[in-house]
Amino acid sequence: MAPSRTRAIAELAVALTADSISARRNDDGAEAGPSSHRKRAVRTRLLMEQLGPFYIKLGQVLATRPDFMSGVMMDELAHLQDRVTAQPFAVFEPVLNEELNGDWRRCFASIDTGRPLGSASLAQAYRVTLRSGEPAVLKVQRPGIRARVLADMAAAGRAARLASRVSPPRVNAIVDMSTTLGVVFDAMQPELDFTVEAGTMEQARRAARSFRHVSVPDVLMATPRLIVQSMAPGVSIRDADLTRFSQQRCTEIGRDLLAFMYHGYYIERMFHADPHPGNIFIDPGYGATVIDWGMVGRLDRTLSAMTMLTVTNMAMNDARGASQGWIQMGHATQWADIGGFTDDMERMLPRLVSSSLGESNFGVALLAVLRSAARRGIRSSPMVALLGKSFANAEGSVRCIAPGLVIADVLKDVIVDVLIELARELLSSEQACRFAMDTMLNAMVTGDQGRGMLRDITNREFAIKVGLLPGSAMPNSAGSLLPAGTAALAGLALLGSWRVYRGQRGR
Repeated sequence: MAPSRTRAIAELAVALTADSISARRNDDGAEAGPSSHRKRAVRTRLLMEQLGPFYIKLGQVLATRPDFMSGVMMDELAHLQDRVTAQPFAVFEPVLNEELNGDWRRCFASIDTGRPLGSASLAQAYRVTLRSGEPAVLKVQRPGIRARVLADMAAAGRAARLASRVSPPRVNAIVDMSTTLGVVFDAMQPELDFTVEAGTMEQARRAARSFRHVSVPDVLMATPRLIVQSMAPGVSIRDADLTRFSQQRCTEIGRDLLAFMYHGYYIERMFHADPHPGNIFIDPGYGATVIDWGMVGRLDRTLSAMTMLTVTNMAMNDARGASQGWIQMGHATQWADIGGFTDDMERMLPRLVSSSLGESNFGVALLAVLRSAARRGIRSSPMVALLGKSFANAEGSVRCIAPGLVIADVLKDVIVDVLIELARELLSSEQACRFAMDTMLNAMVTGDQGRGMLRDITNREFAIKVGLLPGSAMPNSAGSLLPAGTAALAGLALLGSWRVYRGQRGR
């Protein structure tokens, strides 16, 4: 890596660390700051733009992290755009020939080389005509960009480890920068290998079949450095002429878009991480098409279920349930003020429950919760920021055509499908095998522990310690050994299981 680039990365790490420390010293969430803070924020944004695609994506994620960044820095990083000046087709033609064994002309009748559809730091897109006469979109990676991004990821990881050594313990306890970087690394994988993006699009396209007004482009060809997709009908949802759509049509498209995103979070556990208006095309006859699946997030089963429970509690104005669910997605530090965090939730949630998209901003509310959690000594899941970014963008896209939609109403419609899917998983043969294995292993461990306890009692070495572990998510006044979120989730799963059982009995 060139010395100048290494210095730029080191300067960026210092700037981000300094901002994080200053944000913790002034943790009231104030947006204003000294001119020196604003200059540092501007310099940070310029460094990220100079360093290229990985750092631009990282900056976009950090712009949603009030638990880590100051308000001044977040405002500045929000201006990061992954748009670059289009380069001549001659720059990309060698990549095209290498991926297509020497002659791209045998695959395409024509390529509109003079007017790229889009130009980003990782790839450039063109309108093409296939030999069959069908219009399509070709996306080609920039030469050498994958190796550069992987080198940047390695350098950023080293810088994060060094920064954690000089950060105050309380900053490190609230934010794990290495884990946050890992989330960005994983989210960018489809952009580094278009065959991965093609697989992601296939999964999303199958999911979209459940929604009348949402679709995903077909993948017509994919290699690691190029992908050909069907053309999305219509225009960006931001630029659409709404006089061509009835109000009912706008509402149907908006509702299906939100439901499709919820389906990704809670059922597919794979979601579009950047559904901004430029990635949503709409047409009166075809509905919405979700394009550019280069940045995606993935959730494990537990985090997905806890996220569903937390967001459902938020939408239903249950501050205590929402605060406990949020804590269980992350963890409480030894100095956590759980009661204060619940109080914060009680102040924030009532404004969201009945508000439409035009009256409130649920994505912004999630950021406010993230800021409150950090201030109260609660470490949030590193995936929350990517989820918040995804949902805020989806919400902004839907607001363009259906500002009257109420998020809580859409969530209520989706939650039954989520419960049924969870029930099917609980009743699957895979889960039965897992339960049997867990039971056998627990029996073996319990037997060993029992023999150890008898030995200790015999030797008069047996003692019992009573108390909560440091960082427990349970309030001091808790009267139950089972966290409320876990109990509620179990109840929801049992409800879904009963619905499936009754359905099977009725057939």
